[in-house]
Amino acid sequence: MIPQPSGLFLFDKPKGITSHDAVGLLRRKLSFRRIGHSGTLDPMATGLLILLVGTATKAQEGLQGASKIYTGTILFGAETDTWDAEGKVVAEAPPPALDPESVRRAVAAFDGRIIQQVPPYSAVRMQGKPMYKLARKNIPMPEVRRETEVKWLGWTPRPPELDFEIECSGGTYIRSIACELGRAMGSRAHLTVLRRTSIGPYSADGSATAAALAAMTPEEAAARLLPPPGDGRA
Repeated sequence: MIPQPSGLFLFDKPKGITSHDAVGLLRRKLSFRRIGHSGTLDPMATGLLILLVGTATKAQEGLQGASKIYTGTILFGAETDTWDAEGKVVAEAPPPALDPESVRRAVAAFDGRIIQQVPPYSAVRMQGKPMYKLARKNIPMPEVRRETEVKWLGWTPRPPELDFEIECSGGTYIRSIACELGRAMGSRAHLTVLRRTSIGPYSADGSATAAALAAMTPEEAAARLLPPPGDGRA
């Protein structure tokens, strides 16, 4: 029997495709269907997406819960229904000055263990369906809040924008941080840029781009598979 591929494929997801689309790219390359991923990246976002091949799909839960690092940009002055640049503007307010002291005080409220609101346009299930499907039908939904751990590694004001680097626990919504930070600073805000640079010990550095994957032979793609955590292989 031909041995089936198994392992982690580190993929640098480009802007404009879904995580499911990324899984499809590797499925077609390897001609193998048992492939999943370690945690959704929104279409607007770029960066590290770990694709799980074969028996490595068992590592999904552990990788979803691993800490992650993101860089990105928050734009103040307008809030969208999706809390990112993909949505339509639903509220506007003058942007804050974003002076260092004001930003420092505001960021402190979103640093450490926090309770954040889950975006209405998210894959979290309610009434047996993803929230985004209910939101698209304008079905009223209660606020869903979750505890998460956030550590701001750095930030740089570029009024009316704020660049940031954040480390967070699995399940954190950076869109929520952008939206709630805007409200906390007496304005409105949404996420315009997001890149995931790491998941646990795995980095986006050296991960395969979509162009690189397209140029690979199936054998070259299979050769890039890494052993899953706890596998014990050298």
